[in-house]
Amino acid sequence: MAAPGLLLLCCNFICRCFRSKTKDTDDTVLVKESNTVDAAPSIEVNSGSGKIPVSPLRVPPSPLRVPPSPGRFSMSPKLDRIGSVHLTMRQAARATQNFSPSLKLGEGGFGTVYKAELQDGRTVAIKRASKEHSDALRSEFRSEIELLAKIEHRNLVKLLGYVDKGNERLIIAEYVPNGTLREHLDGVHGSCLDFSQRLEISIDIAHGLTYLHLYAEKQIIHRDVKSSNILLTDRMRAKVADFGFARLGDNEPGNTHVLTKVKGTVGYLDPEYMRTFKLTPKSDVYSFGVLLVEILTGRRPVDSRRSPDEKVTIRWAFGKHNNDETMDLVDPQMKEAVDAKIFKKMLNLAFQCAAPTRADRPDMKSVAERLWAIRVKYLKRAGKE
Repeated sequence: MAAPGLLLLCCNFICRCFRSKTKDTDDTVLVKESNTVDAAPSIEVNSGSGKIPVSPLRVPPSPLRVPPSPGRFSMSPKLDRIGSVHLTMRQAARATQNFSPSLKLGEGGFGTVYKAELQDGRTVAIKRASKEHSDALRSEFRSEIELLAKIEHRNLVKLLGYVDKGNERLIIAEYVPNGTLREHLDGVHGSCLDFSQRLEISIDIAHGLTYLHLYAEKQIIHRDVKSSNILLTDRMRAKVADFGFARLGDNEPGNTHVLTKVKGTVGYLDPEYMRTFKLTPKSDVYSFGVLLVEILTGRRPVDSRRSPDEKVTIRWAFGKHNNDETMDLVDPQMKEAVDAKIFKKMLNLAFQCAAPTRADRPDMKSVAERLWAIRVKYLKRAGKE
């Protein structure tokens, strides 16, 4: 209980300071509060109105990576896509060597994730629900899985199948081979992420979340956006993973939130969600803002090993920014010279996403567009375009 209390105190600090200083206002317009629908209730551990500075730049289309946004229903595959991997419980156990700890990839909101080798040679990830989640999901597991199976986006981990047998519930997903974003920020995989890679990863994540909020057949709020839930491919493309905490919207006009017991990860949790139990897509936006600060600084959102004034990264970063010490926030692992203007633009966007009240946050589509505009400026300033 201490950690959430600490976060609320920090959020109060940011709330007082949030409007005290905004830099780089040469690229701002006003964005209206989103009217998108929010999600349905769930269990566990978290408005107002206003306007916010946002980039007016017309973002040029990506030549390669950002296809035009689909219509709300146009990209959903047929339901039979969920049958792309059929496994029995016995086959799943064999593929994971009886859920061997040696094949464990990590822990997620849904349960434990294992690397699995199928008989046809394919490698997949199998997520085994914890007993707590297995019991809670008994009535809704299959219907929600069928909906998640229709998600198709290059920046979202694909669901390939599931097992629902007795007390066991498994999710079979694509295997993403290059570890988590957090591991790369920690240097676990050797080389450090350079600034360009961090910018591209941020754009990938924003596009994945935008798809969930706007273009899935039913609106999906991820609810646990964090660096350990971002997987990287061999080509350093980012994929958002772990929909174990995700909630589905009902798409009814006029619905702006859902009451739900708080679930998520300390450090990334939307303070307004914690206070009101009202979940909206802006809760994901807040988490993304915290994640963006993490990407830029390399620091975890909460680090109890640091001094009290540096323990909560978003509070420490905002204080530095307010004192004109922004470039002190650059991850020291990046040995390159980082463009100060570009860095500050990304940091300003991160702070806007992590505003204490959701009305002061942009929606994910605006965030993705602004990041793309920053990318265009970065490439021009670096002489790469």
